[in-house]
Amino acid sequence: MQVDKLLKRALDQEFLSAEEGAFLFHNASTAELMFVGNALKKQKKEHNKVTWIIDRNLNTTNVCIANCKFCNFFRVPGHKEAYVTSMEEYKTKIEETIKYGGNQLLLQGGHHPDLGIQFYVDTFIGIKEMFPDIKLHCLGPPEIAHISKLENLTHTEVLITLRDAGLDSLPGAGAEILDDRVRRLISKGKCSGREWLDVMRAAHQLGITTSATMMFGHIETIAERFEHLVLLREVQSEKSSDSKGFLAFIPWPFMDDGTLLKRVKGVTNKVTDDEYIRMIALSRIMLPNIENIQASWLTVGEKTAQICLHAGANDFGSIMIEENVVSAAGAPHRFTADGIQASIKEAGFQPQLRTQEYENRALSRGMVQQLIDY
Repeated sequence: MQVDKLLKRALDQEFLSAEEGAFLFHNASTAELMFVGNALKKQKKEHNKVTWIIDRNLNTTNVCIANCKFCNFFRVPGHKEAYVTSMEEYKTKIEETIKYGGNQLLLQGGHHPDLGIQFYVDTFIGIKEMFPDIKLHCLGPPEIAHISKLENLTHTEVLITLRDAGLDSLPGAGAEILDDRVRRLISKGKCSGREWLDVMRAAHQLGITTSATMMFGHIETIAERFEHLVLLREVQSEKSSDSKGFLAFIPWPFMDDGTLLKRVKGVTNKVTDDEYIRMIALSRIMLPNIENIQASWLTVGEKTAQICLHAGANDFGSIMIEENVVSAAGAPHRFTADGIQASIKEAGFQPQLRTQEYENRALSRGMVQQLIDY
């Protein structure tokens, strides 16, 4: 294999194998990868805009029996700090989100052993009755798989029921690394990699928009990272032409602060800024059939995320009015609406507020003032 020949094929939007992607990781320079990642982004995004969104990450519950070794957020059933969010709490927090210009709720939780599909149906219907225009970007494949097992239903049956109750789109949560060797060691209580992919296949068949993720920099091998990317690409290739499928891919490094992986296994996050930038570029190279690549400023910080905009990323994600899970493992960074726009401009791009479907939104004068107050 030769770097220049592989990069030429990448520029032609050919599908590189996992082995070829790993070869580029080990042998191509950061400058070469950034150049190709940026060129591929420009093939899809001829304008100079970088998108961002206003939303809130709320949790249905912190009770979870998956026992992921990288998560500090969950509590076991019966724990004194365990909770299930009430409808009154949703009302208060969604009103505040709308006040600050948000039109979406990212709603996730844990694998609660006692909360079946009716709980989520009632929650979604209750929220939509109060706020019919709020978009529900909810749960994720592991939670869909968990509900399926509790109720003895297929993934498709669960997704149809939730869609009819108000689910608008499905996040790519719980992907971590889609290799079962890794999953057995860090998230044994979650669905397998194959089941994660099968849930997404079912969502795409139903026309439900999804996103895809990768949490890396823990116990996975470089080869497993690239196998993960190839699996996502294959599922995206299977979708019908009228389905958006994976609308975005978001990679982020493992946050290790206080986690069982770090305390018990001694596994720490060793992903450097340079490595993250390379993985953004390689994500763009390996995933030519996924439209949007998001830089995770929450985990890598502003400056590294800005560089990623020149390496293949075209999206800066959300200002996150609230986020609890990744922050509980040490993600220290925060953005205001003014800050995220200023950062995008400083990197040489035009900020564009968007919806979850990557449609443009106008930032009204009233929204600007509320966000300044926020």
